[in-house]
This record gives sequence, C-alpha cells and structure tokens, in this order.
Amino acid sequence: MAKSSFKSGFVTIVGRPNVGKSTLMNQIIGQKIAIMSDKPQTTRNKIHGVYTSNEMQIIFLDTPGIHKRQSKLGDYMNTTALNTFGEVEAVLFLADASEGFGGGDRFIIERLKEVKTPVILVLNKIDKITPEELLPMIEEYSKLYPFAEIVPISAMMGNNVNTLLEQIAKYLPEGPQYYPEDQVTDHPEQFVCAELIREKILHLTREEVPHSIAVTIEDMRVQENGVVHISAVIFVERDSQKGIIIGKQGALLKEIGKLARHDIEHLLGSKIFLELWVKVKKDWRNQERILRDLGFNRD
Repeated sequence: MAKSSFKSGFVTIVGRPNVGKSTLMNQIIGQKIAIMSDKPQTTRNKIHGVYTSNEMQIIFLDTPGIHKRQSKLGDYMNTTALNTFGEVEAVLFLADASEGFGGGDRFIIERLKEVKTPVILVLNKIDKITPEELLPMIEEYSKLYPFAEIVPISAMMGNNVNTLLEQIAKYLPEGPQYYPEDQVTDHPEQFVCAELIREKILHLTREEVPHSIAVTIEDMRVQENGVVHISAVIFVERDSQKGIIIGKQGALLKEIGKLARHDIEHLLGSKIFLELWVKVKKDWRNQERILRDLGFNRD
C-alpha cells in the first residue's frame, strides 16, 4: 500500500563486464536472481530486481556489461545497457576499485555525458584495496564526470551497501509500491531457471564455451506427485562444444544438472526433475532470427 512518504522508482546498474553488477543486486535483494560468474558478459538481459522496505521500493535493472562488440549478440547487449539510461531515476555506474580506471570506464562515462539522469559512482571491491589507494581513485573519477554521489562498497561482503541504498533514496520521487513486498523479480520462473542452468555451465566449462551457449526452458509442469518437471535445452554453436558440455560418458552434463537442480529447488520451494538436452545452432549469436527465438529482443 502506498504511503504519503513512500518513495519508489527505477535504478539501472551499468559498468564494464565482471565488475560485480549481479553480485550487488543479489546482495541488495537478499537472494539469487541474477547469475554470477568469474567470466565477463554473464548477464545478457535486463534483470528486474525489486528491493522493498518500509520507506521505499527500488526496481533495479541489472544490465549486460558494456564492452567492445564482437557479434550481433554483443551489439544487442550494449544497446540493452545504454537504452536504460533514460528509463530511470538514477544510474549506478559500478567500477572495479581493485582494477583501477580503464578504457572501458572512459567509454561508459562518455555515454553518460549524453543523459541528464543523476549518476552515482559505486566503487566496488574495496575489500581488495587499501584505504590509501581509494582516495586518489575517487579524485581521478571525479575529474571526468560530475557524479551525484560517490559510494565505495564491497558487494560480495556487503560493506557499505546500506549507505548506497540511503544515497539512492535521495533521488527517488514519492510514488506507489509497484510490486508486493515479497516479490523480488518480475521475470517468470522459467527465465530464472534457465539463467541458473547457464550459470552452472559458466562455472564448469573452459573459456571456449561460455559465450557460445544459451539455455531455454522447453517445458515446465507440476506432476501429480508434486514434483516439478523441467525440460531445458542448452544451445551451442559447434559440435565440438556439444561434446564438451556433455562430457565423458555424460559426466559434465550430469554435474550441471545436479548443481542447477539444487538452486532451482531452492527457488521454487519444491522437488524438481530436471531434464537437459544439448543442441547445436551454428553461429546463433550472429543470426537475428535465432536471437529473437532465444528471447534476445532489442525492445
């Protein structure tokens, strides 16, 4: 129920690949809705995460990392991230304090100069640097852009995340509660399940595979015994990648299924039967029709 002093609004999280955007959102929301990996370009779609307190509701858009494009999929990912700037009350520009300022940061800052939305600089991974290293870094970023706020945090450890929420609240208008207080995302369960499966593949496969995969849920239904039956397809670009995903005597595919099943059961709160298939769609990342079929829409 909306209150006279209740604030609400939309906030986007942008930054180079692998700076901790999904980790931050999961930390704020309190559970996993965005997949996390040590490999860049993990997030391919805008993930809507919902944070609700007694005073405010923030709908977060966790976007793909902005990067130098190498395929139509990469072009889609950059467009998705950049298009969010005009849709929100504030932009969180997340940077990796442990790596320092880089060319990717400069690229994003140049794009930020084109919008009027308040931008909050969030320096993440401060647990990996000393306090003496932090101040010069803040000064360097400040010279390049008039940030509305600068907040150093550790998304993984949770350090200073509450302070960040307080700073975001300053830029939210009074407004309604868009979602029930116990809702943490507006994505359907099938989408989150597919993302959890993809996360396990990212963790378990070598460099040549991760960005060549996509996962779709073909069927999801509750059986008479209460078990949720899920049939999912893992798409790869080459026959050799199919063999890697399956593994020797199906060992890797079984491990992917085992780990994904654990997270999906936690998400759904019920037992599941997970059936995984691996199919080849050659060069799918550069084919517009296939990208649309897999849910990568530009709008």
